[in-house]
Amino acid sequence: MHARLHLCADGGANRLFDEMPLFFPNENASDVRRSRYKPDAIKGDMDSIRKDVLDFYKSIGTKIIDKSHDQDTTDLHKCVTYIRDSSQDLVKSNLCILVAGALGGRFDHEVGNLNVLCCFSSLRIVLLSNDSLIYLLPRTHRHEIHIETSVEGPHCGLIPLGMPSRSTTTTGLQWNLDNTEMNFGGLVSTSNIVKGEKVTVQSDSDLLWTISIKKL
Repeated sequence: MHARLHLCADGGANRLFDEMPLFFPNENASDVRRSRYKPDAIKGDMDSIRKDVLDFYKSIGTKIIDKSHDQDTTDLHKCVTYIRDSSQDLVKSNLCILVAGALGGRFDHEVGNLNVLCCFSSLRIVLLSNDSLIYLLPRTHRHEIHIETSVEGPHCGLIPLGMPSRSTTTTGLQWNLDNTEMNFGGLVSTSNIVKGEKVTVQSDSDLLWTISIKKL
């Protein structure tokens, strides 16, 4: 709720419209949609959003950005581009994009969302589902990951993305990697366990970091 910009990717507006009132069953559904969470913009190719949802958000001042002419990028890619271009006054290291509902649906959509992490590797983008979160660890940095143990873990994974990793070294895991090679068809660090409140990762390849989320 405290985000600087609230954005829906096309059909995501349907879920917001349908499901947000369920969190406030004692309040009028229309009031919830108007006041609890009003998206600043809806962007995409507009092939998924229902007409009643589109008309409602138009009526309360949400900006509608129709990119139906662009079929070469996903709706998430379009949204991240909009956020990046709308945040020129922010230092990139201070910008964090949290993407709810990015996982758990069609597998090709999930892969497309993972590709967006690679397309915008200089931005911090977190993909969030009901049971896990994922973000990219670019090979250009040594990473210190601080674990919020009240809500994160213990299960985690490190997955090479786009190319094999010839050398990955970690600390803070039950099964640490020590100058270890990882690739599909060989070793991939899945079903690992965080052992404390800090994990370090250094690799010669971009890696996906994934960690489980505890049910509250």
